Amino acid sequence: MKLASLKDGRDGQLVIVSRDLSKAVDASDIAPTLQAALDGWDVVAPQLAARYELLNAGQGESFPFDQAACESPLPRAYQWLDGSAYLNHVELVRKARGATVPESFYDDPLMYQGGSDTFIGPRDAIVAADEAYGIDMEGEITVITDDVPMGVSAAEAEQHIKLIMLVNDVSLRGLIPGELAKGFGFVQSKASSAFSPVAVTPDEIKAWKNNTIDLPLLVDYNGAPFGKANVATDMTFNMAELVAHAAKTRHLCAGTIIGSGTVSNKFEGGEGKKIEDGGVGYSCIAEIRMIEKIQQGEFITPFMRFGDKVGIEMNDAEGNSIFGRIENIVEKYEA
Repeated sequence: MKLASLKDGRDGQLVIVSRDLSKAVDASDIAPTLQAALDGWDVVAPQLAARYELLNAGQGESFPFDQAACESPLPRAYQWLDGSAYLNHVELVRKARGATVPESFYDDPLMYQGGSDTFIGPRDAIVAADEAYGIDMEGEITVITDDVPMGVSAAEAEQHIKLIMLVNDVSLRGLIPGELAKGFGFVQSKASSAFSPVAVTPDEIKAWKNNTIDLPLLVDYNGAPFGKANVATDMTFNMAELVAHAAKTRHLCAGTIIGSGTVSNKFEGGEGKKIEDGGVGYSCIAEIRMIEKIQQGEFITPFMRFGDKVGIEMNDAEGNSIFGRIENIVEKYEA
């Protein structure tokens, strides 16, 4: 099934969305918010699924679904953990500065805890005070879990993945080096993220296999194709492995969001390549800049500027949007 949160208060109003994303029906009598649904998932999910089937059959009252009226499915979350499942992305960043990737990175995922109190909506603006912050998009897939017990295996973690989304994990690249140099992680350099209008159960996605999605993540930038990297290709850790990693030493509460990290594909075994040059492009600006640095000795492509727009979407094999479209424009923040 497909679920969304319409803009209404801090936590949105839960609605059920049709398979083709054309219409929706109120679900607040079953669960007022998505977090409430996740808290009681075993009881609530069958009720939501039954109404979802009626909606797709054209039965009962419904209304046109407006993606622009949506918050992120979880407008705020108890926890947002972002991994780095694509070692190609990590390799490029390190190679550009003359460093190598430690062997442990190939066995033990990277992961950080991001701010989860103020997600922005899928069609909301990315606001920043200064272009010098190095504003960048990052296209990823994410999963939402129910309650996950500490110490689960990857096979066990698979059963705790209840919903899947896309995300634009906004990064402020100009602030990252200074924060990492302190040795204590990201805070200021990670702005509020935007998730896809719709969260989808795994059974709804035919291409969901081995805890990943065997489909391209489509990224466009200022109206031009920018990336179409396949999510399953070059993925070192699948989403169940990332969930198990996060739960190694603690329980995860229902509503925990875990991200894949920037989707990144190699090109013929080497660095990626632009779409117009025959490659699959990129899911963030930083990656193309790293390749420019490696190949040409300098950064050429600028980070996002005020007025720039990014779109992130995923289509099924028939060309139908699965999660709806993230579309964010960058605006100057005025206090």
